[in-house]
Amino acid sequence: MKKSSILGIVLIAVLIAIVISIYGDSSTYASFDEAQKTEAELHVVGQLNKDKELVYNPTENANYFAFYMVDEEGAERKVVFYGSKPQDFERSEQIVLTGKMVGEEFHASKILMKCPSKYNEQEIEVSEAIATS
Repeated sequence: MKKSSILGIVLIAVLIAIVISIYGDSSTYASFDEAQKTEAELHVVGQLNKDKELVYNPTENANYFAFYMVDEEGAERKVVFYGSKPQDFERSEQIVLTGKMVGEEFHASKILMKCPSKYNEQEIEVSEAIATS
């Protein structure tokens, strides 16, 4: 075989491996009810239920954090995260969890938060007015 043929076959094999790894790592967004029906790890988007307590006691167990979240369809579930509580968690506007349902609880492996902007619209308008003067 020619060297160019061998190189082409190796290149195709590498591209196939990349596509398979990207496809394998991708997960879908779902609600708690949809997550209940599968064993796969999913993303669930929702908001913290601020009326219920957050359970985090770093002196007792620094790697246990539990809270209640309401997904975009209005379903509420207890979420358990085996890690430390993220900073400013209570201020988050939206939460994206990666994980899966275990019984009636959602066990999260990752937590991503959308926090409110420290800038509000009035401050931006004032700074723009100063910059254009």
